[in-house]
Amino acid sequence: MTNTYNADDLIEFAAGVAIKSGLDIDKAKIVAEILVEGDLMGHTTHGLQLLAPYLATAKSGKMKVTGTPEVLADRGSALTWDGQFLPGPWLVVQAMETAFARITTHPVVSVAIRRSHHIACLAAYLKRATDRGLVMLLTCSDPSVASVAPHGAVAPRYTPNPFSAGFPTGGDPVLIDISASTTTNGLTGRMHRTDTAARLPGPWLVGPDGQGSDDPGVLFGQPPGAILPLGGLDLGHKGFALGLIVEALTSALAGYGRADGETNWGASVFLQIIDPNAFGGGDAFKRELGWFVDSCRTAPVAPGNPPVRIPGERALALRKRQRTEGVTLHPEIMPSLAKLAAEAGIAPPQPRGK
Repeated sequence: MTNTYNADDLIEFAAGVAIKSGLDIDKAKIVAEILVEGDLMGHTTHGLQLLAPYLATAKSGKMKVTGTPEVLADRGSALTWDGQFLPGPWLVVQAMETAFARITTHPVVSVAIRRSHHIACLAAYLKRATDRGLVMLLTCSDPSVASVAPHGAVAPRYTPNPFSAGFPTGGDPVLIDISASTTTNGLTGRMHRTDTAARLPGPWLVGPDGQGSDDPGVLFGQPPGAILPLGGLDLGHKGFALGLIVEALTSALAGYGRADGETNWGASVFLQIIDPNAFGGGDAFKRELGWFVDSCRTAPVAPGNPPVRIPGERALALRKRQRTEGVTLHPEIMPSLAKLAAEAGIAPPQPRGK
């Protein structure tokens, strides 16, 4: 039987070891909440899986554990921060809270952040905005990493460049979290670490010879291959275009990125909070989007196929169930948490019922 864990116990543990590693209490708490939220929603490569590498960079000094971002520009509705490589989840939540505080005066608030540390699962932030009846857009790239090839190329030049959006509907929100690539660094890295015989569902990678491949090991050869943009070998021009949009909104808008030769693991971030009340009205927004969502959900499907699933529907259902029944962690995660517990002198989280 698979062990499950109380979500609040996981948050308390993660915050505790983060504090032991030197993070300010408020930063440790937010990091823990966002990582566990990722696991609650089923994004197990971007949940507590990241706690050990985060704290390793804190120990090495590559993630700053205390302090505040430097404000480079503030025009009321548009802000640019230098994140100083502070914890990414904390920076994003701080930017959200800043936007929430300004939304009645500025119905669209945009924040660009350069030199953030890694920000974990993008979907984990969205409900904080949609619960307020607000729209949220969030995207990021990592100037220090290149793993995705431009369409037509065989060598990597950028990251999977995820893009997320949250929309209130009156019922469950629409929560979108997609990458501009066929797969992610987290998934391919995990597959390569845990099962070298494992294969991706399709030729989502490209080798140095230009041939598509389903073998994650292609990314770790010499010379390495690359992840294909969304659309793969045939339609990758579309994913490449999306990746370019993300690069423009993140590093370019923040004025710092790949051209500067950054080598520290982190993120360039762009987020935007929009108040529908300042446009056609909040109730009208929810009515229109709610109608559209219901129309899509009830669209006819081929015989034997499941109904149309709305983005975020599966994650929200899983989140609700795991909040009640306990969080199931990927087998890789508990050993890393046990090691952190031993190093910090804190009891590791115990399975439910034990």
